[in-house]
Order: sequence, then structure tokens, then C-alpha cells
Amino acid sequence: MDPQDHERFRDFVDTRWSALLRLANLLTGGDRHEAEDLVQTALTKVLGRWRHIEDPEGYVRKVMYRHQISRWRLRRPHREATFAAPPESFGVTDGTSAADLRITVSHALARLTSRQRTVLVLRYFEDLSETEVAGVLGCSVGTVRSTTHRSLARLRALAPELGSPARTVTTTPNRNPLKGART
Repeated sequence: MDPQDHERFRDFVDTRWSALLRLANLLTGGDRHEAEDLVQTALTKVLGRWRHIEDPEGYVRKVMYRHQISRWRLRRPHREATFAAPPESFGVTDGTSAADLRITVSHALARLTSRQRTVLVLRYFEDLSETEVAGVLGCSVGTVRSTTHRSLARLRALAPELGSPARTVTTTPNRNPLKGART
């Protein structure tokens, strides 16, 4: 790698590290150490091909998705994190409701299987279409749909405070079903 490519790579890592770490944190279920490992592994794999990559951000994210998929395909025993019950005053409007919602979603995501979490992250946090998710995961669109359906049902069961889906179809595009809207 020539010095100019090396400098471009360092600049990319410096500017995109926190965004990549947030994505990895979602993909790993909130395990900070696994998230850092995932980003570092992806960046190590990308480093060797840096000169030939046209879209570094997309390429790194794809490497992260695929590496995470490989990890859950190994069928490592999933260690389920335990969390304290949320306080009774969950709906208090003291300015922390957005943070409470993020924590609740994060804890609920951490209790899903890696496959379920990956599908939801790709579909709703990365805003990929079902077809794009199927392409990234190497499965059919039907598999993505059924996994999404089962994952959302489990997520709602794990965190009922997120709300149930609306019974009527809304016309607002790209509503986030994790917030209770039906897609």
C-alpha cells in the first residue's frame, strides 16, 4: 500500500469509526467488545483491498454484515444477557424518554438470536429493502419476510412497552415497526 492510500484509509477510519461501531453494536446485540472486534476485523479485511474499493463505507458495512452472518452460522452457543426489569415509571416525561426507548430497544435486540437481530438491523436501522437484505444474507425474500415477522413478534413479546402494531395501515412510508407502526 502506498503512503497516499494509507493516508486515505486512516482518514476513513478516523471519520467513520463511530458510525461503524454503532452499527456493529446493533449487530452484536450491544456487546461493546464484540462490536469493536467486528469493526476491527472488517477494517483488517478491507485494508488489503483498499486500492480497489470504490465505495469504502458500503464495502466495510457489507464485510461487517457477512462476518456477523458467519458468526451466527457457526452456531456458537448464544449467551443471553439478563437485565433488570424497567422501572414502573417508564412513561415519565422528564426528557429521558428517547434515551429510555433506545435502551429498551437495545436490550430487547440483545435478547434476539443473531439472525433475528441481523435481519431487523439491516431492514429497519440500515433501511434496506427486503430484496437488498436477501441479497446481503444470501437467502430468499420470503425468508427475510418470515424472519422479520417472527423477529418483530419476539421483540414485541420481549419489550411490550414498545407498543403493539397499529391495526390500520398507515400511508406514511418507511415507518419503523420497532416503534409500533405496522408496515
